[in-house]
Amino acid sequence: MYNIINLKKGLRQTWSPYSLPIKSLLVVSLTWLSVQTPVQAQEAQAFKYAKPSWYFGLAGGANFNFYRGSTNQLNASFTPPATFHDGDGVGLFIAPLLEYRPATSRWGVMLQAGYDSRKGSFDQVLTACDCPADLSTDLSYITVEPSVRFAPFKSNFYLYGGPRLAFNLDKSFNYQLGINPAFPDQNPSAAVTGDFSEIEETILSMQIGAGYDIPLSSDANKTQFVLSPFVSFQPYFGQNPRKTETWNNTTIRAGVALKFGQGKNIQEATDMAKDLEVQFSVNSPSNIQGERRMTEVFPLRNYVFFNEASTEIPSRYVLLNKNQVKDFKEDQLETFAPKNLSDRSKRQMTVYYNILNILGDRMQKNPNATITLVGSSEKGSQDGIAMAESIKTYLVNIFAIDAARITTKGQDKPSIPSEQPGATQELVLLREGDRRVSIESTSSDLLMEFQSGPDAQLKPVQIVALQEAPVESYVSFNNKGAGEALSSWSLQITDEQGAIQNFGPYTQDEVKIPGKSILGSRSEGDYKVKMIGQTKSGKIVEKETPVHMVLWTPAKMEEGMRYSIIYEFNKSKAIAIYDKYLTEVVTPKIPAGATVIIHGHTDIIGDETYNQNLSLDRANDVKSIIEKGLSKAGRNDVTFEVTGQGENENNSPFENKTPEERFYNRTVIIDIIPATK
Repeated sequence: MYNIINLKKGLRQTWSPYSLPIKSLLVVSLTWLSVQTPVQAQEAQAFKYAKPSWYFGLAGGANFNFYRGSTNQLNASFTPPATFHDGDGVGLFIAPLLEYRPATSRWGVMLQAGYDSRKGSFDQVLTACDCPADLSTDLSYITVEPSVRFAPFKSNFYLYGGPRLAFNLDKSFNYQLGINPAFPDQNPSAAVTGDFSEIEETILSMQIGAGYDIPLSSDANKTQFVLSPFVSFQPYFGQNPRKTETWNNTTIRAGVALKFGQGKNIQEATDMAKDLEVQFSVNSPSNIQGERRMTEVFPLRNYVFFNEASTEIPSRYVLLNKNQVKDFKEDQLETFAPKNLSDRSKRQMTVYYNILNILGDRMQKNPNATITLVGSSEKGSQDGIAMAESIKTYLVNIFAIDAARITTKGQDKPSIPSEQPGATQELVLLREGDRRVSIESTSSDLLMEFQSGPDAQLKPVQIVALQEAPVESYVSFNNKGAGEALSSWSLQITDEQGAIQNFGPYTQDEVKIPGKSILGSRSEGDYKVKMIGQTKSGKIVEKETPVHMVLWTPAKMEEGMRYSIIYEFNKSKAIAIYDKYLTEVVTPKIPAGATVIIHGHTDIIGDETYNQNLSLDRANDVKSIIEKGLSKAGRNDVTFEVTGQGENENNSPFENKTPEERFYNRTVIIDIIPATK
């Protein structure tokens, strides 16, 4: 009971002397910030500023002190009748600070020097007379703390560490001997106050900590403020306050620093920055009016993906009732379109989200066909079986398929999983792709040409629709040298009425944007294109050029074919079945003198640069297979155009919100355009 009472009492006493200074610090800081803001706002009208390298400011916080060891003889004139051991307390820390950290580096240095209180109260002890004894101290120092700072992720989070050099400022103590509880009428002894003897005047120890910088100003302000909450740990190594005893002190410090620095003036906002390291140009192709019709052979992946913790068929799949089955036609799927699809994904995803209806319709038309539904679940085979059974129930109840024609199985992982052993990044997306039911069959009526085996894809669906604008029609923005000179760059595109569109940021030298994304429904327009980049030293680079844009429309009544090849996760070689398909199905359909446009894609999982290379490898893999097929037929009359689009979501066939879309983005699209007559 004595320990609890005195601990609460000690905490109240510890905080009260410093509550006013802390409040005053916050009030002064906020007032200073509010005064500075209008001045900076005026400056921001004309200038932009790089991030400062030097920061100055003030740090304040609380030291949570923990005493261990022992202390007894307090000074030459006073030794209490009992030895004190453990204790704790909270003291004030306040210090000016100096910080240097170049904007382009993860490393920096910090220096704090100020008041550092290690005050606290020892745990109450009992003397030989059963009298409680209390000992407290206002131990404090002037501290000097240089640190090395490191931002491991090139973000606002940072780690720091370094030595702590402390010079003793206060070594006073207060000792109080209480009365024996058995004799409550006794008069308490007078408190004994004084200074500890044998105090170390200088202490050398260490600290490690972490913090997070919260910017309070934009790059439009010359004086930029940063608020940094921080926490540090100062272990007992070297922290023995006295020379003659084992008393040591471990401290955990928590606080906040307000820092400010002045950024270097880069340029007037309205001026063009001249930087010889980058050359910026825009190419907007002219296009003839007309219409190109594409017949698309759309591959039908044999997977149904399930939501986490659910064995019900997801609502994004189109589920019919019994009365709708008679009206279902594979070539008229628009009648049964799913909800909430983007325009980009609508046509193809309408096909895919009807996969169960396509399967049921084909099984009705081919009564000897049988299937096996294999559910893969991270929760185990029983959960996988439950997923497979939900599909079986739908096919039996809605399409009246004999249950004996459908077998269900369960397993932990699919036969070709996306998540590989040892994988540590983007596991959520990978596991979404592995939670699925595979539709397996040996019935050729259900499968793609030449397909066989447990992971064979279903027969593709043929779609006739207007072709999307091809990549070669996109507006090309070439920022030569940007990859080396700039950390990132963006586009600001302004039309004749002053309406502004923003695109980016980008890191590569060249970016292609569909003209429709800029023009919308307009057939053409005049624009000012401004490239705004930031160099790796923090400078802002701007270049501007006028450009006339024309909305692309395909050649009139030019018929074409589109095929798609689906790749497995992180693979750049087509499976053997696709090799045969490209050689014996696709290649013979390429007319004499045709142009074959091949562009590869990836999903958004993985590194952007790696995915860019992977998509190009996939496109070249398809080109190589088709070229070999043409060569065997003695043909060399075909022109190829090959590009890799990587994970660029402006150009990808689909979005990346669902596992279905991500699987279909692992693709190579082949457009066969006949020669113009």
